[in-house]
Amino acid sequence: MATQIGNAPAERMRQSLDQFEEAFERESEIEQRRRQALRQRAANRSRARRIVKGEQRGRVRFSVLAVALTATSVTVVVVMFETLAWLVGG
Repeated sequence: MATQIGNAPAERMRQSLDQFEEAFERESEIEQRRRQALRQRAANRSRARRIVKGEQRGRVRFSVLAVALTATSVTVVVVMFETLAWLVGG
């Protein structure tokens, strides 16, 4: 019986260490999942920013193209009618 009483604190300590190790492992797993989720969210935000930038560039390029085509057609019409007026007026 004396050996059981002497082993009780050691057994409690071992049990306490086991509980501490299990809790540490659980916390480590939770922290690892949290870090992975943060990485995933950062990657998603980066992808979304890249998509938005691409759409904005596309809008600007389209606007520049539309202005260039309009300016070209106006210039061609003006030059064509000036040339026609010069030929006819003679």
